[in-house]
Amino acid sequence: MIGSRRRSRSSTNVWPGYVDALSALLMLVIFVLMVYVVSQLYLSQTLSDRNSQLVRLNARLSELSELLGLEKDKTAAMEEQMASLQNDYSNSLNRNDALVSQLENTREQLMQQTANADAQAERLASMEQSLADKEEMSASQQAMILRLSNQIASLQGQLREIAAALKLQKNLTAEKESQLKQVSQRLNTLLAERVNQLEQYQSEFFSRLRDILASNDNIRVVGDRFLLPSELLFASGSAELGAEGKRELDKLAGVLLDVVNKIPDDVDWILRVDGHTDIIPINTPKFPSNWELSTARAVAVVRYLAAQGVPEKRMVAAGFGEFFPVAEGTSPEALQKNRRIELKLTDR
Repeated sequence: MIGSRRRSRSSTNVWPGYVDALSALLMLVIFVLMVYVVSQLYLSQTLSDRNSQLVRLNARLSELSELLGLEKDKTAAMEEQMASLQNDYSNSLNRNDALVSQLENTREQLMQQTANADAQAERLASMEQSLADKEEMSASQQAMILRLSNQIASLQGQLREIAAALKLQKNLTAEKESQLKQVSQRLNTLLAERVNQLEQYQSEFFSRLRDILASNDNIRVVGDRFLLPSELLFASGSAELGAEGKRELDKLAGVLLDVVNKIPDDVDWILRVDGHTDIIPINTPKFPSNWELSTARAVAVVRYLAAQGVPEKRMVAAGFGEFFPVAEGTSPEALQKNRRIELKLTDR
């Protein structure tokens, strides 16, 4: 009995289990505390970084505010300066108007004084003649004559000064007019020289081009323009240059480049390339009207000449559609003449 009780007590000892449970619980608490401490440290570091960033942002915001304030002050100062300049300009205009008005008044006064002086001189001459006939004159009459004589002398002196000033002004005006006339004559002379130079190069260009293209009967010369039929350069309804058209344009580019090298840089010339069509309308997705077709053909010629070395800044392309025909009517011959590319060497 006693042995069985001891075995029963030894088999029901639970303390080791409690110790293990308490150890596990303690380790869990320690782990939770470590996680908490680490998270607190990370959170504190994050908050510290954010506070630092906020401080930097606030400092930057303060700098921007100061810069904005300075810009506003500068803008206000510039506006005040602009207003002051406008006021000064208005005052200058007013003073100029006042001076012009004063000059006109002075001229009128001088004219009146001149007329009065002449009248007084006539009256004085009459009085002197009358007094000369008399043998006796009173003292008051003599004093009056003396005063009038002094007034006349003073007026004559003023008139001489005014006449001298007017003469000087007339001389200055005549000198300025002469200078302006000389400048105008020099400008006209220079312009005429430039025009003559360009006309000389135009003549050389057209003469040589006429000789080179003379073998093609379809190429015509009308005034100062070369007329190339569109059929020579493009297919019907197309703005793509054909092989024959490129050969003719190669001849044109060679002559043009040779002449261009002789034209001085100060002569402002251009080669106009104008596209024209007949009156038959076109309406395709690429060319909704004759304007687009004529312009595209002129541009194609300009681009090809530029590829051959002709300076792009010396060329201009324009499309006129069907609105400037060179032949009236709707016959095949008239339509063919109106479908053309015109070339003209001229000034800008």
